[in-house]
Amino acid sequence: MIFVELLIIAIGVSMDAFAVSISKGLSTPNLKPKNALTAALWFGGFQALMPIIGYYLGVSFADLVASVDHWIAFVLLGIIGGNMIKESFDKDSSDMDVDYSVKAMFPLAIATSIDALAIGVSMAFLGVKIWSAVLLIGITTGLFSFVGVYIGKFFGCRYKSKAEFVGGFILLAMGLKILLEHTVA
Repeated sequence: MIFVELLIIAIGVSMDAFAVSISKGLSTPNLKPKNALTAALWFGGFQALMPIIGYYLGVSFADLVASVDHWIAFVLLGIIGGNMIKESFDKDSSDMDVDYSVKAMFPLAIATSIDALAIGVSMAFLGVKIWSAVLLIGITTGLFSFVGVYIGKFFGCRYKSKAEFVGGFILLAMGLKILLEHTVA
């Protein structure tokens, strides 16, 4: 694969993490650079890790993951998005989800990078140099995630509960999109 093709793949797989980063920024009233960096490291790291796992586990594991990856992403994003929508109706805006802890970021990172596992398997068949590919994927996703948190913050400051509702809706819609892409053919 040439660099441009790998970059297009990197941008494509980073879009879920970008949308989730926007959602995180929407719900963070006192955003600090370390919040954006945390999102960038979690999402960029997992987007790089999953293709490596897929690459080395190979074809035998790909069929198992491909048959359930959309359900895992749908459930995780549905729970997180539903929570955000519920919280958008709470009168106390201090309860917004500003959690960037391992407990909060780990399921988001997994949910946004499950498809990258299958990409890793594909790369094994195509003879792609996995290390340069995952470095590009990780950096691209990290950059998109970092910027996404700030984009979300910009809108979140102005609309607060409505923004959190939209962020939750984005997560639910992403989960549904992933589910439909894999079940409707």
